[in-house]
Amino acid sequence: MKDKPWYPIAYMFVVTFLFSIILIGLSSATKERVEANQQLNFEFAVLKSLPITIEKDVTSIALHALYLEKIAPPNDKSAGAYVYREGNAIKGYALPISGKGFWDTIYGVVGIASDKTTITGIYFYRQSETPGLGAEIAQEPFRKQFIGKILAETGIAFQIKPVGSILNASEVQAVTGATQTSTRLNKFLSQQLTDWRNAMSAI
Repeated sequence: MKDKPWYPIAYMFVVTFLFSIILIGLSSATKERVEANQQLNFEFAVLKSLPITIEKDVTSIALHALYLEKIAPPNDKSAGAYVYREGNAIKGYALPISGKGFWDTIYGVVGIASDKTTITGIYFYRQSETPGLGAEIAQEPFRKQFIGKILAETGIAFQIKPVGSILNASEVQAVTGATQTSTRLNKFLSQQLTDWRNAMSAI
């Protein structure tokens, strides 16, 4: 039968079909765990963007509990940002940001103080930029530039400027050697922070 001209085609069809069934089954079996891990990564990013202390060896359960204790979902007065509360007092906001990077979509969170102006931090929880270049946006040297920066009252709220630029209170420097990632990040970060500032001013 192996000498039949249709045998190789039939054989490949059966093998492909069986492996497809296996892959679909594995995907279904791990879907809930993948979604749970993605949610936990987001919660960690929210907490890291704000002045909230996270223990060094915190467990997933403890991290989730801390998130539920400190963070409330967006409401009509937060313009899409999550709300950081201590008791009944608003201590800050965590604004999810996302947009097209050089290779894939970049996802992050920008923390903003209760004054709706001062940036408390930024954290990226999903990105596929080039290691050693664009991926440096997720490292502390780049991220710590944002702490204490101010959203401009008018015009563009915030910008990422080329390396070596003279900066004002609403600007940080791009990642050296990662022009494409920095340019694309600046485009959606600037727009989304400007939109948020304008929305909050109108509330």
